[in-house]
Amino acid sequence: MIDFEIPAEVAVRRDEIRAFVAERIVPFERDPRLTRHGPNEDLRTELVGLARDAGLLTFQAPRRFGGWEPSHCDQAVLYEAAGWSTLGPVALNCAAPDEGNMYLLAKIATEKQAEEFLVPVIDGRQRSVFAMTEPGGAGSDPDQLSTEAVFDGSEYVINGRKWLITGADGARTWIVMARVAPNGHNAGGPTLFLCDGRTPGIEIERVMDTMDRNYVQGHGVVRFDNLRLPAEAVLGEVGQALRYAQMRLAPARLTHCMRWLGAAERVQSIAVEHARTRTAFGKPIAEHQGVSFMLADNEIAIQQCRLGIWWACWTLDNGAKGRHESSMVKAYVSEELFKVADRCVQILGGMGISDETPVGMIFSDMRAFRLYDGPTEVHKYAIARQVLRAPKGSAPGPKGGAS
Repeated sequence: MIDFEIPAEVAVRRDEIRAFVAERIVPFERDPRLTRHGPNEDLRTELVGLARDAGLLTFQAPRRFGGWEPSHCDQAVLYEAAGWSTLGPVALNCAAPDEGNMYLLAKIATEKQAEEFLVPVIDGRQRSVFAMTEPGGAGSDPDQLSTEAVFDGSEYVINGRKWLITGADGARTWIVMARVAPNGHNAGGPTLFLCDGRTPGIEIERVMDTMDRNYVQGHGVVRFDNLRLPAEAVLGEVGQALRYAQMRLAPARLTHCMRWLGAAERVQSIAVEHARTRTAFGKPIAEHQGVSFMLADNEIAIQQCRLGIWWACWTLDNGAKGRHESSMVKAYVSEELFKVADRCVQILGGMGISDETPVGMIFSDMRAFRLYDGPTEVHKYAIARQVLRAPKGSAPGPKGGAS
């Protein structure tokens, strides 16, 4: 039997997180340090300090690193609360890309690697990046990976170019995906490397101007120019980067959905209050069917998204790999929550396209969410392939066991 009741302890923590974000973090949404490239490093440091003082920093970390280690279902409740402000996850240190990178490093990093590259991120002392996406298409199609690592017997020499690398400017913990060239020492293939962002050979060409502004230091264009790394810089095993990427991406897709669900609740609350108090043609606009139906559609979509997220999290908690489930939820939730934000802009009218409320900013961020961790079309392509591979006559709907 599926139980929709939120455990009492999780509910208490949810309320604590929501109150912290609403009372302590929301006022920073008008801070000039929230730039067109997202929060700058100074603003992030101040926000992280507030969360640290409140005892809420990196609450999702494994217990061995001082966190609460919530289940995926519990994370869904807590991350939704954190997402009430787009700055909430930044303050709490559960924003992308750090959240997904911490998850992966906790799974496969050696003890030495974890101490050097993971612990400082958990502590909020430094940021991390996952350098995978390339101008030539590597990202949604990792087979196009062109960044190359040549092994000379003692060191890897990496050359290539990446873009849309979130938080690259100023990050210290770098996870770099490169294709190891055939050699006489190992099998080669796509491989993850771990290094310090200050290592010679990492060049930040520029920070891109994008429509979203919720990630610290925005998205960078990066060049690797003879980046030399020792053999112990390999993260996991040589040739296994795509498997590790999937390990990271399935839960990361869902945490994106959780955070943006919280943001959707926020814009809906603003739209509801506006509809109650704004009058037109002799009555509050909430009493006009056109507006009330938009509010109703939003409420339906928010709850449908929440239930979809919970279901996918339940499959992960029960041992599924979650690729198919997370793709379905990511594709659906990103599209539906964008519609929620769009309807809220419409309800607010001119106010909705201004900076008088956070609705316009969240609307722009929601549009970008449809691309984060794979665009809708790529997920639908993967979903359709899974559907077509299913045995003829197999039962539709959720399956038990791992997938």
